Amino acid sequence: MGGARDVGWVAAGLILGAGACYCIYRLTRGRRRGGRGLRLRSSRSAGRGGPAEEDLTNGSYDEVLNAEQLEKLLYLLETTEDPVIIERALVTVGNSAAFSVNQAIIRELGGIPIVGNKINSPNPSIKEKALNALNNLSVNVENQIKIKIYVNQVCEDVFSGPLNSAVQLAGLRLLTNMTVTNDHQHMLQSYITDLFQVLLTGNGNTKVDSSFLSLYDGHVAKEILLRVLTLFQNINNCLKMEGRLAVQPTFTNGSLFFLLYGEECAQKIRALVDHHDAEVKEKAVTIIPTI
Repeated sequence: MGGARDVGWVAAGLILGAGACYCIYRLTRGRRRGGRGLRLRSSRSAGRGGPAEEDLTNGSYDEVLNAEQLEKLLYLLETTEDPVIIERALVTVGNSAAFSVNQAIIRELGGIPIVGNKINSPNPSIKEKALNALNNLSVNVENQIKIKIYVNQVCEDVFSGPLNSAVQLAGLRLLTNMTVTNDHQHMLQSYITDLFQVLLTGNGNTKVDSSFLSLYDGHVAKEILLRVLTLFQNINNCLKMEGRLAVQPTFTNGSLFFLLYGEECAQKIRALVDHHDAEVKEKAVTIIPTI
């Protein structure tokens, strides 16, 4: 064995284990958190004779931003040099990308490279916020096609930066989302040794504990259940291709594999076979025979 497939399942476990809990947790947040508003000025809007400014990050702003507002925000992000405005604009873009409709709009407005360019910033806070925004955008499969060009740089930043830093964790979250499916796992082939090192030496924020299994509870939101079930299915398929499930492998205690292939997880997935949502039920049924 070996080669790309072997790298595939190993990379899946490492990266998914490093950031899966946090990444999926972000999806549970729904509406954006309240906070102090920031009045963002758009010279392009003012030049058209429209209002000179619009408060897009007000904590009371309770609706999905529309295309015009997102375009204004991206224009501001592209043109301003004020680090405070850049950081807060990235937060707003990232929060907006928590909504699936905005993930597509931001891509169509050319926003992914605008956000992606900010990971080059020497300012760690700006880099972190850019990675967080890309992370939310990467939930969309079409967006991943555009985001994948940043994977190598993100890996380099993850391994070259301070251990357990905000930038490192943000990078791991993005890599997690980018490797939930098999499409881009091959891009991590040359980073396996470094990934092991991060997991061995990092603190609790870079590891997975037993609370991860709570994501498989029946009361969890449908989109979260579908995502974690897909995660399990993907890893399961990779292991099956390598023939590892046939020989009943022993997984290291405390690892993601140990949690997923333990009896507690098996019971949770069996319970999801009776879930009220048809998609969740169908996904669970496809996994049950392999446990």
